[in-house]
Amino acid sequence: MAKPSPYKTKMREQPPRERIRNFQEVPYGYSPDEAMVEAQRCLQCKKPSCIQGCPVEIDIPGFIGLIAQGDFAGAIRRLKEKNVLPAVCGRVCPQEEQCEKFCVLGKKMEPVAIGRLERFAADWEAAQGEPELPQRKPTTGKRIAVVGAGPAGLTVAGDLIQLGHEVTIFEALHEAGGVLVYGIPEFRLPKFIVAREVENLCRMGVKLVKNFVVGTAKTVDELLKEFDAVFLGTGAGLPWFMQIPGENLNGIYSANEYLTRVNLMKAYLFPQYDTPIQRGQRVATIGGGNVAMDSARTALRLGAEHSIVIYRRSRVEMPARDEEIHHAEEEGVEFQFLTNPVGYYGDGGGWVKEVECIRMRLGEPDSSGRRRPVPIEGSNFRIPVDTVVVSIGNSPNPLIPSTTPGLETGKHGNIITDELTGKTSKRGVFAGGDVATGAATVILAMGAGRRAARAIDEYVRTSRW
Repeated sequence: MAKPSPYKTKMREQPPRERIRNFQEVPYGYSPDEAMVEAQRCLQCKKPSCIQGCPVEIDIPGFIGLIAQGDFAGAIRRLKEKNVLPAVCGRVCPQEEQCEKFCVLGKKMEPVAIGRLERFAADWEAAQGEPELPQRKPTTGKRIAVVGAGPAGLTVAGDLIQLGHEVTIFEALHEAGGVLVYGIPEFRLPKFIVAREVENLCRMGVKLVKNFVVGTAKTVDELLKEFDAVFLGTGAGLPWFMQIPGENLNGIYSANEYLTRVNLMKAYLFPQYDTPIQRGQRVATIGGGNVAMDSARTALRLGAEHSIVIYRRSRVEMPARDEEIHHAEEEGVEFQFLTNPVGYYGDGGGWVKEVECIRMRLGEPDSSGRRRPVPIEGSNFRIPVDTVVVSIGNSPNPLIPSTTPGLETGKHGNIITDELTGKTSKRGVFAGGDVATGAATVILAMGAGRRAARAIDEYVRTSRW
């Protein structure tokens, strides 16, 4: 067998100077020839360690081996045995921290580009026309309500519909997808891809009810009278702020609001959609995660001359994916590391005009394993800004817990669940994804959905809790 290339097959991209003025997807994806070349790097290990890094247990060597042979139809079929959202996961999952982290090639070379190959297979299938649907098992007559059409809820629905159950998704917003449609920008995940994946679930028989807020339109207890089980996948949409002086000035957004206005409310399609949004010239984004990178890169595409990320640790500690940080750097995002806001100053009209910051140094590691940032006394300075996006984290919305007696929650409002089954403290109610863990990744939410679907299937068939 020929020795594999030490490097991943590169994926062509829009040039940075061009892409910062449009919302089109940045990477172009692999061609069939490029995909086959990359797939042929896979060693087809007899005991593939990559699978243990995949929260939804994809047969990674199996689908990659089929791509290497040019059997693209077989590859997507193999993928969809475990993943109902391959086109999404191939774009936004942090493969470098999951499946690719365990790739044997990665010990001495670059790991196989598993995510890029997953994206290729899904995109190839879409280009062929209407996709093949998985086979459904005989109808059981059992009915399951899924609350929230985000990654966890869509996964639960896809798994349970294939097992023969009737599934209805209740979504509070006017579009399904959760964070996939309101949070992740078009240039990372085109919205037509999410819509296509949701449509495939509906073709399989999943019922989707939009503009339906569980907790007000109906309570969880009322759903339990109609359905045999309920799954809560409502995400973590309650933004955190720093509680520092001036934070209520105009022009200061949570990342949730900023990205929702741009993505779900389609401000990125101006003037076709005239969604109100501050198109600042000097935009500061507070935080260092993927959502902060999305916000900072979005600001450039809305016309900012300076998009500045303010992060209290160093680049090494940033939780964002390396790929997202790299793209932000290429596009001209400016980084203020070891810097933390302590207050905002406004003009006479109540709009933010400056952010006051303090320099930080790194101390001993904290509970996250990263070195704790410590303020340097007397190092305060100000940065002129006209827009601020606060991206420091989120908690679950308290609506459902507050209207559901017997549902146990944690100190941050997250629903307490059994990690292996998604069972909550309330009989017949399961939960998973960000509503249980706090804000995390798409694929981890999907993994939680898969585990919950198995447990729901067992519960509705046996009534054992």
